[in-house]
Amino acid sequence: MKTNDNAWRKGILPLDSTLRDVIGNMNMSSLRIVLVVNARDELEGTISDGDIRRGLLKGLNIDSPIESVIHRGALVVPPNMSRDMVLQLMVANKIQQIPVVDEQQRIIGLHLWDEISTPPSRSNRMVIMAGGKGTRLRPFTENCPKPLVPVAGKPMLEHIIERAKQEGFTDFVLAIHYLGHMIEEHFGDGSRFGVSVEYLREDSPLGTAGALSLLQPRPDEPFVVTNGDVVTDIRYGDLLDFHIRHEASATMAVRTHEWQHPYGVVQTRGVDITGFEEKPVARSHINAGVYVLSPSSLGELERGLLCDMPTLFERLQARTLRTVAYPMHEPWLDVGRPDDLEKAHHAVAPSNGKQGDGR
Repeated sequence: MKTNDNAWRKGILPLDSTLRDVIGNMNMSSLRIVLVVNARDELEGTISDGDIRRGLLKGLNIDSPIESVIHRGALVVPPNMSRDMVLQLMVANKIQQIPVVDEQQRIIGLHLWDEISTPPSRSNRMVIMAGGKGTRLRPFTENCPKPLVPVAGKPMLEHIIERAKQEGFTDFVLAIHYLGHMIEEHFGDGSRFGVSVEYLREDSPLGTAGALSLLQPRPDEPFVVTNGDVVTDIRYGDLLDFHIRHEASATMAVRTHEWQHPYGVVQTRGVDITGFEEKPVARSHINAGVYVLSPSSLGELERGLLCDMPTLFERLQARTLRTVAYPMHEPWLDVGRPDDLEKAHHAVAPSNGKQGDGR
């Protein structure tokens, strides 16, 4: 998301530079911006093409000091700001570069529109659990595997792969069991969809984590895992970055679920009434069925044995390895029942195949 190979360093100039220095720097760096620092290496401000032109129109010459053309109110962002938020700031402020600074206002990077508006290519694998029988979704799943059930004219699994592809993921592994041959026939090696697809074939159901024990070779970098029946606008790339930033063994995307009690609640202590609460709302985090795992977490699985994802998390916690929750706010829908399928049709269809509000 920031300029590659520290290229942004080429755009740094000291406070005592001249307009000639700025023009030469822009021609050399191709960044279309100069980052001005003081003697303490703190960001003093920025200079753009427009700042130079305005300075020349005011009577400055190319040997004039840059002091009067520095834009000192430059918008900056911290290193942990999400790609989505940086994009929003760029659009709202009509700018194409935003410096990244640390707590001491020292420059540590530079976001460029041309780079951040194009998702980075992700070498990380994405495993999709697509082996369930989908018994709650019958009769739709009697002769069709659940991940191939159409949503707005396209299989759920295809929506997931296309969504992840937009995030830069191209290496997919599908864990299959029930009517798995139909999934293989539809996706093949993935070339028809511009991605690579391999398969984990379960001889018997292995749960939401057990199939990962069949991964060969084991990944050498963190990988994303998602259930094959989750329709969501989650940013898989942001989830992966969150996992890496928190140095976790396992990360679980969680969503806030609210439930309102249908009755007024009476609070008591013994037989004494201590208070009332009219139809209180309970809030809790629910498992959204999307995860990131570090390769070492696979050591907690035994090849070919049943294991669900919460059990894997518990095993990691028992070894005092870090497991973290990624709070998601994006539209999300677990397509488990026929009425969920109807909701998914309405959520996806209005945006012509792009997932919409699945809440």
